[in-house]
Amino acid sequence: MEKVQLAEDLSFSRVIHGLWRLAEWNMNSEETLKLIEECMDLGITTFDHADIYGDYTSESLFGNALELKPSLRDAMQIVTKCGIKLLSSKYPEHEIQHYDTSKEHILKSVNQSLVNLKTDYIDVLLIHRPDPFMDPQMVAEAFEQLKAEGKVRHFGVSNFTPSQFNMLSSYLNFSLVTNQVEVSAMHMETFKDGTIEQCQEKRIAPMAWSPLAGGRIFTANDEKALRVRQALEEVGNELGVHAIDQLMYAWLLNHPAKIMPIAGSGNLQRIQQAVDALSIKMTRQQWFKIWVASNGHGVA
Repeated sequence: MEKVQLAEDLSFSRVIHGLWRLAEWNMNSEETLKLIEECMDLGITTFDHADIYGDYTSESLFGNALELKPSLRDAMQIVTKCGIKLLSSKYPEHEIQHYDTSKEHILKSVNQSLVNLKTDYIDVLLIHRPDPFMDPQMVAEAFEQLKAEGKVRHFGVSNFTPSQFNMLSSYLNFSLVTNQVEVSAMHMETFKDGTIEQCQEKRIAPMAWSPLAGGRIFTANDEKALRVRQALEEVGNELGVHAIDQLMYAWLLNHPAKIMPIAGSGNLQRIQQAVDALSIKMTRQQWFKIWVASNGHGVA
């Protein structure tokens, strides 16, 4: 498995396993451990979490599995996020879903994530969403404290625009290592708003959530979906590849920004498809055929 260097002492597997839906997979701890080990056998060593996933349960489900074989911890990278407060029976004091990037909440959230994940450090902590009420000085203080305490090794953001990324960066005395954003052949806004270019400028690799457009590429019948699906099939015929999901992953993996797609499935065969996409090499013209189909018009 190709590795992506995010810092001198940190590298991610090019394909990342996402645990957003872990609670929906109805696995016991032994089954979850088996899936973790199978992912690692494929070369996937990076696992993506958030405090809120599974109505605040996914981290614990993963941690309970990891507790069965703690020796795996040093061979993996754990990413988690904080900053969203959901409406949940677990937190009746939440009267409205909102963002909270206060120092107090970041510290409290990380301490809880460490307990949930049965680990004493997180490899990368992300602020989950841009917070219009953010005090970046307080975020910086939280980050610096967590780093000094050894609880978090590195930091990044998720869903930040370039200006939001630069604003937070300006308060930090170390570099953010990634920006996790929605990007796929069906969702290209981050190519157009400068986000991907900023990652290239700063030499950081972006993480891509929903690389299969939430499954829309398989089922939607709107004009855009039909165009993209046809373009993928045409390119696939040229390459001898007939799995649409593999081609969606390959379109991202072929981009020079070192995009790291998150495969958020509990089905090993589907995860394998993402890994196998690493071997698919598209020509520039094949890549642009999919780009043009998504845009609905040719380049000028």
